[in-house]
Amino acid sequence: MASIEKRGNSYRIKVSCGYRPDGTQVFQRRTWTPEADMTDAQITKELNRQAVLFEEDCKRGQIASAIKFETFAEEWFENYASLNLKHTTYVRQRRLTKRTYAAIGHIRLDKLTTREIQKFINSLAADGTHERTGKSLSRKTMVHYLSFISTVLDYAIKMDMLSDNPCRRVTIPKGSKKERKILTKEETHQLFELLEDVPMKWRMLFTLDIYTGMRRGELLGLEWKDIDFSTGMIHIQRTSNYTKDRGIYTDTPKTESSVRYVKVPMEIVELLMTYKDEQDEERERLGDKWIETDRLFVKWDGSPMNPDSPYSWLRRFCKKHDFPCYGLHSFRHLYTSLLVGSGVDPTTVSGVLGHSQVSTTLNIYSHMFRENQMKAFDAVADALSFGKNTDPEPPTDPVNEYDIRRNSIVCTKTG
Repeated sequence: MASIEKRGNSYRIKVSCGYRPDGTQVFQRRTWTPEADMTDAQITKELNRQAVLFEEDCKRGQIASAIKFETFAEEWFENYASLNLKHTTYVRQRRLTKRTYAAIGHIRLDKLTTREIQKFINSLAADGTHERTGKSLSRKTMVHYLSFISTVLDYAIKMDMLSDNPCRRVTIPKGSKKERKILTKEETHQLFELLEDVPMKWRMLFTLDIYTGMRRGELLGLEWKDIDFSTGMIHIQRTSNYTKDRGIYTDTPKTESSVRYVKVPMEIVELLMTYKDEQDEERERLGDKWIETDRLFVKWDGSPMNPDSPYSWLRRFCKKHDFPCYGLHSFRHLYTSLLVGSGVDPTTVSGVLGHSQVSTTLNIYSHMFRENQMKAFDAVADALSFGKNTDPEPPTDPVNEYDIRRNSIVCTKTG
């Protein structure tokens, strides 16, 4: 509530506008001087009206902190981001500051408008923005920039320094979406055949990735105690990451929902047992040189594998065999396409992938679910067709039926 103080022939109205990140209370003041011919009653009435109007201005953010965006963003990094964000997320947000500060860092929070932010986001879609390719930035990267700005401004609102976030009215340029490439079933079978002749570590890594759809960090964070060899259940409960300042380190999964169980066929369990026997032999051979981490996928001495190693190896492998290389994450998309193609509902798919919300799954894989819906419509049309042969299909072989449920891909050779 506004406070009023008489100062000679004028009145000073003072309103509290919250606190800065360092705990300092922010006040805004306005001076009002009545006209000479006003009566005491008129002065009191108008003074109260001026106080209400000034307080409303403060609440709407029209009277806000004079701190510049860059200065406040740095306070956000120190007082919030460093304490609450995962280290990889913190590092990624830091990378966004160079362009952002150059464009809007000098603007005060109370002067930062939707128009200014829209202008900056639009500039990212211009040709030549990407320093390496000379093209525009991807739409996904633009979303990251807008999200960073919006997060900082949301924090300003939380600190009672603003009452509105102008990012909410910014539109991301459409841009062109990259086609998500994945292997076909035939190519996947071919990949399994090619992997039979490579070191067991790499064969196991990519086979397990295809059969579980894990994220890279989750895959490299697996430890032997996470695997139930009697049931084929695998507990995903940690990730292995790398940043320049910290090197390779262990962290919790991306979200709470990312802590989950996945199941693999017993053929894959047998392959895992063979791989473990081989790793145990290597441990005994190296003796004191072996670093015990209990990780499945390690360097030559048992220490955690660098997260960049799988892709580097896969790229060389695909080039050698003239085989399509769509990156490690494409195996997660392949796994999802097989789930959706088998008729698994979105909620279950979301849980298996470790997404925090079903909407995330639907946003990323909407085209897959649409294609599956079309198949469902066709199935109804076929069932209601008149004049066609409606004899039932012969019974499905139980083994083949199991293979279909397991995404029609089974790797049986364990030697």
